[in-house]
Amino acid sequence: MLSAKSLFQEILDDDESFRLFCSIAASGESQGGWENGRIAALVPASERDLAPKVARHGADEDKHGRIFNALMKKRGLQPVPVPEEADYTMLLERHGIGLAHEQLKRDEPLSVQDIVTYLAHSRVTEQRASEQMELLRKHFSDHPDIGRAVKMISHDEDNHLAYCHEELLRFAYAGHGRTIQRILRECALAEIAVYRDVSLAVMDHMGRILGWSKAKSAVLAAGIHAVYAYERLGGWRRMVSLEMPERRDALGGPATTSVEFA
Repeated sequence: MLSAKSLFQEILDDDESFRLFCSIAASGESQGGWENGRIAALVPASERDLAPKVARHGADEDKHGRIFNALMKKRGLQPVPVPEEADYTMLLERHGIGLAHEQLKRDEPLSVQDIVTYLAHSRVTEQRASEQMELLRKHFSDHPDIGRAVKMISHDEDNHLAYCHEELLRFAYAGHGRTIQRILRECALAEIAVYRDVSLAVMDHMGRILGWSKAKSAVLAAGIHAVYAYERLGGWRRMVSLEMPERRDALGGPATTSVEFA
């Protein structure tokens, strides 16, 4: 019987599929680290108190990238190039999600509108990250090889999501509410399509590595399309709601280290 646990266990048990999974994850996290680092450096003067939190977000993402690379190293594996069609962060940027890299490469301060856009986009993508890591934590938190990494990354992603909620509510109270809701909706509808396409691409690559039958691949593809249909019909709304989180000031302190994975 196909299940999320059995599927990931199959990927975990094979060196080549595990290497591809970790390479994709490490690349995305490292890219997120760079983006947040640049945003922290370009935060406008009126929002300087936000800069340390954005920097902490970036430091966490960099740490996650190092953890995924360390998991490969422990098994004597080297990263592989990420297939273009499976590059979630690159495809998000092409769909206008997140601040453009060309803008972040310039040493020009961002506007408050840019910061609101960044937070709204992060709120959507961090919802996805938090849910994915919660799934892995549910099934693999006690795994001898990846358990500690899964728990650490899942905790961080929950912090990132809480931070986005809290900061967006602050901006909403300051008069940006309608803009935030518009950006959240646009971003969520774009993200669910990107997530579907990337999921199909990743499963296609995994299927070839692991020798899945056409029938198994077809069932998995149908499941991905079913998730997209649910999200397109209304599931996307979970990505745009805002509520004050239980974890207040979730990124207010220093980032935890990943020294045990080095």
